[in-house]
Amino acid sequence: MTGGAGQSGSGTDEQDWDDVASDVLKMVGKQVKRWRERAGLTQAELGRAIGYGEEQVSSVERGRRPPRPEFLDGADEALGADGILSEFKEDVERAKLPRKVRDLAKLEAEAVELGAYANSVVPGLLQTKHYTQTLFEMSTPVLDEETIERYVAARMARQAIFDRRPAPIMSFVLEEVTLRRPVGGKMVLRSQMERLLQIGQLRSVSIQVMPTNREEHVGLGGSFHLLDPKTGTKAAHVEVQQFSRVVTDRKDVRILEARYGAIRAQALTPRESLAFIEKVLGET
Repeated sequence: MTGGAGQSGSGTDEQDWDDVASDVLKMVGKQVKRWRERAGLTQAELGRAIGYGEEQVSSVERGRRPPRPEFLDGADEALGADGILSEFKEDVERAKLPRKVRDLAKLEAEAVELGAYANSVVPGLLQTKHYTQTLFEMSTPVLDEETIERYVAARMARQAIFDRRPAPIMSFVLEEVTLRRPVGGKMVLRSQMERLLQIGQLRSVSIQVMPTNREEHVGLGGSFHLLDPKTGTKAAHVEVQQFSRVVTDRKDVRILEARYGAIRAQALTPRESLAFIEKVLGET
């Protein structure tokens, strides 16, 4: 998977969250406030009861911050909402997704097979939280902390695909440079490579590395990924800088499918690739 609409965080802004998503967060916030006041608790008291600060409770109630699932579960129990607040978790997860990756996330959720080639940074579905956060912190123009938090949460939420049963078949081809570029510093990079080794052990996942010294390489046109949904037609996703696009034209998708097959053939095998990642990790 590429980063998923701004893999490096560039070109993103608040307009990525449309009015519908904002209305969902405001509605949920009003419900939390209504149940809190019914219980006779202040924002600070509710925060202490569920392990959050007063400012966080206030932000949720105003619809400025999407509540985490544990926030809604904790508030539901503390306020005696009988499951009403907990039921909003799925609505909030959808609202947390930036508008330009919402279609992509829907395709990922429905996919039975995924294939991705990444040429600059580790694919979004494989990123650790610290790696992702660093990418958005490097964005130009600069993003505020709340926007960064929302983007990071949206990307992390997409990784629930690894918990799906039955698991989709997923393959990733990473350029060697993605293993060596010290995004976030040495410790963040080491943690990221450990994550790759962990995910690479899953039977439904294969990770391959494209060595920089390869003389033949058909993927120099840039990153992309392919999605094969359980129902419907195959699709592709391409992005460059702040531009993100889902491709459904069958001719274009076939070209990328053929290109991806050639890229996988030119890259190291999955077993060789994991050994290569371990080698780079040892050098870091």
